[in-house]
Amino acid sequence: MQNAPSLPDEGPQGSHYWIITLELPDRVAATQSGTCTPAPGWTRHDTYRAIRRDLISEFPKLANAAVAFFSLEPNQF
Repeated sequence: MQNAPSLPDEGPQGSHYWIITLELPDRVAATQSGTCTPAPGWTRHDTYRAIRRDLISEFPKLANAAVAFFSLEPNQF
């Protein structure tokens, strides 16, 4: 790709890219993204639950938050 910015070496990436937004209406919203490699046999739902669980463990106040957005895509160009 011409004139592409160089990216820092962040180490290996997972097979899938995800982004999730959790929201407590009229209070707070949090968006996070990253990569992961789902375990063999995992479904999209399994992966979503693991991502949400990890986010809530980092931000416990979002335990009852609504999911405003979730995307899970193959991590490829």
